[in-house]
Amino acid sequence: MTQAFDAAAQQALLESRVAAALEQARKLGADACEVGASVDQGTGVNVRLGEVETVELSRDQGFAVTVYVGKRKGSASSSDAGEDSIRAAVEKAMAIARYTGEDPASGLADAELMATEFPDLKVHHPWHLSTDEAIELALACEAAGRAVPGITNSDGAGLSSGEGVRVYGNSHGFLAGLKGSRHSLSCMLIAGDEQGMQRDYDYSSVRDPALLASPESIGKSAAERTLRRLGARRPATGRLPVMFAPELAAGLVGHFLNAIAGGALYREASFLCDSLGQPLFPDWFTLMERPREVGAMASAPFDNDGVYTRDNVYIDSGRIASYMLSAYSARRLGMTSTGNAGGARNVRIEAPLESQQHLLARMDRGVLVTELMGQGVNGVTGDYSRGAAGFWVENGEIQYPVEEFTIAGNLNDMFANLVGLGDDIDTRGSVHTGSWLIDGMTVAGS
Repeated sequence: MTQAFDAAAQQALLESRVAAALEQARKLGADACEVGASVDQGTGVNVRLGEVETVELSRDQGFAVTVYVGKRKGSASSSDAGEDSIRAAVEKAMAIARYTGEDPASGLADAELMATEFPDLKVHHPWHLSTDEAIELALACEAAGRAVPGITNSDGAGLSSGEGVRVYGNSHGFLAGLKGSRHSLSCMLIAGDEQGMQRDYDYSSVRDPALLASPESIGKSAAERTLRRLGARRPATGRLPVMFAPELAAGLVGHFLNAIAGGALYREASFLCDSLGQPLFPDWFTLMERPREVGAMASAPFDNDGVYTRDNVYIDSGRIASYMLSAYSARRLGMTSTGNAGGARNVRIEAPLESQQHLLARMDRGVLVTELMGQGVNGVTGDYSRGAAGFWVENGEIQYPVEEFTIAGNLNDMFANLVGLGDDIDTRGSVHTGSWLIDGMTVAGS
């Protein structure tokens, strides 16, 4: 589909360029230096109504240099990894460092925290797929969905396939790279009735193309999801239980992780400042990351500071057990890096799981939310207000689709009022979770 991508050769090249940049920074007088470099290559095809709409071939690369002169820091970057561009970036970073103010927390992560083991986490699975083969898969996916009775139109199907290499090095002598791949197939369909049009989608996203869901299953699932939204009404207004579908529950985990991220904490821009050891979730709930899980979507042996990654428990039996810290944010807070420069990796939950049907029975009357709209989440106060669509539940059974309503609460209360987790775990992203049933949210409908 694109020019052959030799990941091993690309990694060797980037490692040599990173090493050269580190040496140049040393010669120019930097007390410390860190360099990150990456190159990614991929292809994407989109089809609609049985015709090819776009074929995209991409190749991106980046090179970022940060130097430290005492406690002064300078950074520069380039989209060109050529030797002249790298040399210019180092010189520019040095020039910037001479004019910046001192920051006592600046500098590399401590040398003893550098990763020393680099197991094969099996996250690199190239897919040698021709353009014609990619188009054929996308067309088959859309055709399977459009063949379902009731589907009237399509927003198309798309396939993307890419792989890349990331290399990081610093003047502690650390220099390592990581190869990775990601492949996905998606479909979005449209259906209509006398009340209007509805659309929905489904997708599959994996590291290893052998694990990609079949085009037919994705297309049919997208059709079924679209058709069940027909005839939507506005729900009643009230204080009700709300169930978040798995892909939306992952977003709630994301809000929590953002709140315990070091950057938000040292800026005092989080509703969870000074919360270590405090209860937040029910005592049956534990949340952790497993960054070295073989084959997972976010696995890596080191973080963006070169610090070794390790299993971290963020919620232990309902209580906040750890923050999520990079080297810099840890220093600002007087703590130690947790290996989270670049975020959490492979978030997993330990809790009793129930079937969605059992959760609906426990809900009795409320809403199952399958779509959220807007950005109404305040990370400082925890206030939460989003537009939503989904299904009305009565007597523990789904009755009809609902739309044009708002759900609101506060994340502190929402987490405390979590009453059940589903066994319908969505494994397509870095956060694996099933449905969340939360009691006592405000639903504003008709």
